[in-house]
Amino acid sequence: YNAVLSRILTPEDFGIVAVTSVFVTFFMLFANMGLGTAIIQNKTLCDEEINDIFSFTVYLAIALAIIFQLFSIPLSIFYENRIYIKIGILLSIALFFNTLNMIPNAILRKNKKFLTIAIRLIVVTIISGVLTIIFAYMGMRYYSIVLHSIFMAIFTFIWNYKSTNLKFKYVFNKSSILKVTEFSMFQFGFNLINYFSRNLDSLFIGKYLGNISLAYYDKSYKLMLYPVNNLTNIITPVLHPILSEYQDDKRYIFNQYIKIVKILSLLGAFISPFCFFTAKEIILILYGEQWSSAVLSFQILALCIWVQMISSSSGSIFQSLGNTKLLFINGIITSSITVSAIMVGIFFKDINKVAFCVALAYNLHFFITYYVLIRHGFQYKLIIFMKNLIPDVIIFLINFIGLFFISQIKIENVLVSLLFKTILGSGVYILSLLITKQYNYFLPLIKNLRH
Repeated sequence: YNAVLSRILTPEDFGIVAVTSVFVTFFMLFANMGLGTAIIQNKTLCDEEINDIFSFTVYLAIALAIIFQLFSIPLSIFYENRIYIKIGILLSIALFFNTLNMIPNAILRKNKKFLTIAIRLIVVTIISGVLTIIFAYMGMRYYSIVLHSIFMAIFTFIWNYKSTNLKFKYVFNKSSILKVTEFSMFQFGFNLINYFSRNLDSLFIGKYLGNISLAYYDKSYKLMLYPVNNLTNIITPVLHPILSEYQDDKRYIFNQYIKIVKILSLLGAFISPFCFFTAKEIILILYGEQWSSAVLSFQILALCIWVQMISSSSGSIFQSLGNTKLLFINGIITSSITVSAIMVGIFFKDINKVAFCVALAYNLHFFITYYVLIRHGFQYKLIIFMKNLIPDVIIFLINFIGLFFISQIKIENVLVSLLFKTILGSGVYILSLLITKQYNYFLPLIKNLRH
């Protein structure tokens, strides 16, 4: 639906909503507070205790919605635009239902109802997307984007509530909340600092470079996250519920995780250089000529897709080990690097400089995160983990060089150009897998698909 909306709405429309979305994400941190992951990790919680936690989130949802509505007033003053008050009131509805969705989502994941979650996501996304496009065609501009968030939240809650047996209690037992506090607080702490490291760039770009610049940067940033989210978000929500069953067996978790890392790394070794050399074609085809100013920033951010695809799965492993304290410490270190990088980029008042600094920070994150996870989480030597990725580095270089020479052949039609690069680039990738013999990691997947 984004591709359609990008041709109906202007970059300014997206920029206005992008500012408010950053703060909605901030309030969602308090909506979760790590309770969802704590419910998955804790195997001793009974149904009555889970109902207590759910009841607590209902009251929390009401409080957060009211506070967010009030918060939209100083937000409109800060950005000197009263439209944020109306948008804030509407988004408080989405915030309310998203808060209610936290515990049902955790229950579905804990019970390994992954098929239910997948079907729900597809159905809700299609219905919400169609309604959003209709409202956009009706001339509702940025309000149509806001309505999409509301539709997604409400429809998801209706589905979740019917899929679980949660019951609301007017008076809940506080001891049920305290039972998961230690685990959830460190998770919440990590989410909080990770929020600032992930969103500070948008906050400052919106303030100092304007909504249009923010729209271009936000579009390229989200486009960079598509392969990261669409691949790792399929795997990581499954990792924690399954591997948490073996939280006392570090060797088992490590061996299983290495297999997952290899798949993500091998895919990233192709996707990252491919997005770098096809940035123009991807943006023009998906969003149209009016978004051409986002090409360079997307191209720069594409250079961190590979490491992001790998490290995005690490959080689930910290959780599976039951060590959210270590996750929190790692978050402090990596977030400090990201915030420093963003401040440097903002100093130059150029979204491409910000993109470069952010990409550099994310690449540094990879080495820091895996030193903390492998050395202090699993208590293994880092070299044991890193040596598995040596063939992947070779694959990355082969694909980068191959796509560089392929890109020297200029084709005017962007669709034909993308198709040309995709076909030849895929050939280079298959060849690199054969040369390094890393294709063996895909064989079990292909065999499972056949069955």
